[in-house]
Amino acid sequence: MNFQRGRRHEEFEMNLIPLIDVLLVIIIFLIVSATFSRTSELQINLPTAEANTPQEKPLTIEVGVDASGKYVVNGKGLADSSVSGISAALQAAANGGKEPTIIINADAKTTHQSVIDVMEASRTAGYTHITFATQSKAGS
Repeated sequence: MNFQRGRRHEEFEMNLIPLIDVLLVIIIFLIVSATFSRTSELQINLPTAEANTPQEKPLTIEVGVDASGKYVVNGKGLADSSVSGISAALQAAANGGKEPTIIINADAKTTHQSVIDVMEASRTAGYTHITFATQSKAGS
């Protein structure tokens, strides 16, 4: 019942602009925080090759070499990139266990000398089982 003649009530209107602003700020925060989490990773583009699925080895040590010649042993960066420094890092990663398999994850654009340094460090540490990580060719 409308007892007030001639006076109209304003219709209820919901303002969505503040809600949209808050959602955009949340989306921007998520995008920025996801970008920062990837900056600590090593950017490695593996060379391609056709290979069978690798068999599981009981003890493996992964050595990453990026295009600029930085080394990572089982996810830990090395301060000393000499052959003796890499060899010491390999022995520390093995923890005195039986002979591990060294998996070299070298970037496709890394220098040949960087890969040879890892192989030489493995030899001086007494590890003879060495393999290289590759990625499958696209479309195969």
